[in-house]
Amino acid sequence: MSHLSVDDSGWIAGAERISSPNFDERPAGEVIDMLIIHGISLPDGEFGTPYIDQLFTNQLVGTEERGFEILQDLRVSSHLLIRRDGRLVQYVSLDRRAWHAGVSFFQGREHCNDFSIGVELEGSDEVPYADAQYEQLAAVMRCLREAYPLITSDRVVGHSEIAPGRKSDPGAAFEWERVFRDMESES
Repeated sequence: MSHLSVDDSGWIAGAERISSPNFDERPAGEVIDMLIIHGISLPDGEFGTPYIDQLFTNQLVGTEERGFEILQDLRVSSHLLIRRDGRLVQYVSLDRRAWHAGVSFFQGREHCNDFSIGVELEGSDEVPYADAQYEQLAAVMRCLREAYPLITSDRVVGHSEIAPGRKSDPGAAFEWERVFRDMESES
């Protein structure tokens, strides 16, 4: 994977940009010091569909797939998505608050969207993630650590850790040890 960098507007050079309207300003004085890793597939367990982009841009049609009705009016986003083939998509500037964590809590702090960056991996809890995704995630983590030095290894968590009982992603198939090893190996 190539070296990634964050520009002055909070966009990663080289990422495909699909702008989401689902963001707002971070609270004044809030510092970005956390990375939350998510897993997503729409429908569950199906990959390569256009539905993730549609969900994050409020274009998901509830009648298109069974079960989408409950998602149609949902207003969510993530900063980044890593597709199965490793392609990187950015929906929201890293400087803005994307709506990815929902009701959340970490180390005595609530509202994790205020101080975090959200990265979605196209996947499902029990399906192994692709090698290209791990490679791209390691590159993204190195880039973020350079741009936001307070995002240390102990501040990289799964959605399940900040919303226990409500969320299970990135799931049992996610290889945490590999992520940190790959990130450190090219530093």
